[in-house]
Amino acid sequence: MSITDSHSRLDDDPAFALHQGGKLHVEPSVEVTDHEGLALAYTPGVARVCTAIADTPELVNTYTWKSSVVAVVTDGSAVLGLGDIGPEASLPVMEGKALLFRQFAGVDAVPIALSCDGVDDIVETVARMAPSFGGINLEDIAAPRCFEIERRLRERLDIPVFHDDQHGTAIVTVAALRNAARLTGRTLADLRVVVSGAGAAGVAVTKMLVDGGIGDIAVADSKGVIYSGREGLTPVKEELAAISNRAGLQGSIETALEGADVFIGLSAGEVPESVVATMAPQATVFAMANPNPEVHPEVARRHASVVATGRSDFPNQINNVLAFPGVFRGALDARATDVTEAMKLAAADAIADLVGDDLSADYIIPSTFDERVVPAVAAAVAEQARSDGVARS
Repeated sequence: MSITDSHSRLDDDPAFALHQGGKLHVEPSVEVTDHEGLALAYTPGVARVCTAIADTPELVNTYTWKSSVVAVVTDGSAVLGLGDIGPEASLPVMEGKALLFRQFAGVDAVPIALSCDGVDDIVETVARMAPSFGGINLEDIAAPRCFEIERRLRERLDIPVFHDDQHGTAIVTVAALRNAARLTGRTLADLRVVVSGAGAAGVAVTKMLVDGGIGDIAVADSKGVIYSGREGLTPVKEELAAISNRAGLQGSIETALEGADVFIGLSAGEVPESVVATMAPQATVFAMANPNPEVHPEVARRHASVVATGRSDFPNQINNVLAFPGVFRGALDARATDVTEAMKLAAADAIADLVGDDLSADYIIPSTFDERVVPAVAAAVAEQARSDGVARS
């Protein structure tokens, strides 16, 4: 096929038509229409501002865009469900993330796709460009390197560093599960949960549910349930084993799901209907793999009281866009130096509380277009940042 024929074929696809030329551009926030304005916006007026910032560095937050702009950073190693497709191919996703920051939270974001060979290169590169930004949103970086990158950047930088694949997913999942438990007359402490997948999302969801007071939670990877003493565990999975699976379950995920209250799917595996049927009465199924859930929602509903997915064409979509815009809006408003575990739980509570008395099996989580979400999450995160002592305003 010729290049011309290939372009013609792509032009027929509305997704390509929307992406042509990219999804972003930069616009000035002030107008320069004459010599006087130019002298203020650039030389010589700009020199007075530079000098003031050099004398008092915190003024950078007042007199530049730093306090309202986020870097959306990836190495292209774990993009959506596409895998390691490289930095160039990841750029449409990073542009999309920046678009959502602006549309939902009024936060400016810059997509940055890095060509880096490893953890050290990514950490050093992001740290060197951090003075230009008020926050760092790590995106689509493969596990286990994503854990180390986030940890080291949080230790090194005094601005929020947030790996959305981990914490955005965890925040929305916890919010949805709180309401699923409420719908069935229970609390998180009453539930036994099984998580499929020990990647970035699975680890973060498990840790956040433990912090939120879950009854018990077990995690399964491709080799079965993770437990203390299992051979071949990575350091991340050893840490996971130490905080989960108090029941000491071993063996397959199918065995673990027998009598379980909740299934949370964060992997590409499949769960047969016969296994879902062995779960406890009033079970909850979050089948969040995209585009194909671990169990089809219509099948899950034959046995579960509450079903959620990651897809927009079924009720109860668990979507990170409910979390990250408001989390960063709140962190930036408070000029926070970090995003603490308590701030994440505050975000989850704020999302869950918006459902209120309208709670039903098909409505345990707000819509991604619910205009109440970002203000509620931002306010909760900013307040918690001040309570945690990580706010600077």
